[in-house]
Amino acid sequence: MKHAPKLTLSMAHPKYWLTWIGYAIFWLVVQLLPYAVLMALGRGLGRLMQRLLKKRSRVAERNLELCFPDMPQAERDNLVTRNFECAGMALIETGIAWWWPDWRTRPLCHIEGMEHLEQASAEGQGVVLLSMHFQTLEIGGRIYAMEHEGTGFYRPNKNPIIEYFQYHGRSRGCGDLIDKRDIKGAIKRLKQGGRVWYAPDQDYGRRSSIFVPFFAVPDAPTIPATANLAKLGRAKVITFVQSRLPNNKGYLLSIRPPLENFPTGDQEADTIRINQVIEEEVLKQPEEYMWLHRRFKTRPEPDMPSYYT
Repeated sequence: MKHAPKLTLSMAHPKYWLTWIGYAIFWLVVQLLPYAVLMALGRGLGRLMQRLLKKRSRVAERNLELCFPDMPQAERDNLVTRNFECAGMALIETGIAWWWPDWRTRPLCHIEGMEHLEQASAEGQGVVLLSMHFQTLEIGGRIYAMEHEGTGFYRPNKNPIIEYFQYHGRSRGCGDLIDKRDIKGAIKRLKQGGRVWYAPDQDYGRRSSIFVPFFAVPDAPTIPATANLAKLGRAKVITFVQSRLPNNKGYLLSIRPPLENFPTGDQEADTIRINQVIEEEVLKQPEEYMWLHRRFKTRPEPDMPSYYT
């Protein structure tokens, strides 16, 4: 586990006061308001974000245009708005995941498919928890970690205040955190029969990626490490997806059966298959996916025009 950041006198410097105040207000709001009100607040915050973050809105629009070229414009516009609403709720849910006690969180949590993880453990195999960047990632991790152990990849923040809250908050959602570059550490945990959370569905740059289809985009930069983790860690790959339930009923954490005949040893075929698994899950709840990220920023050749120009 990464050494947990501690409070220091340097963090009391005036340049951090606004950050402290922001977290204090955030903590109070999350603690004092009931869940239904918090979700309504999150949706309103998301609509405000859409108005203020014009560049992000255009990124989301472009991603949907690239992935679903046949989708009517009105439907695409509606999906962007719903996506921002989900993003606003996700900010609120981060506070819930980090700071709510178990007794308050547990009534919102529903899990299906845990038998697939239990079977892997009975066989002494590690598990790559194949996740994807839905807006509910933080709360999904907390739901899982209330009852089960796992390891999560983690990117430290340069701001020590944000780093302190982020690390300790996410430690509640995944007790063991390792640097996102520590592949050896992840493989070691898998060989020991551990479970490693992994989301390969963002643009990690040309050096880390191969270019394979994702929805209607023929050359999406995709990291092929899922197959490598499974092979080197002698682990099963089990899809791990969280979703919001209607009418403020909480969340469903769905754990799918292990991928069969994976990996095959064919890097491109295995990476395409992982993208197809992600596509299947995204289609079930497209408004929840993180379309605000420039998923297709990297092109196969440096001189190729950007999809976002």
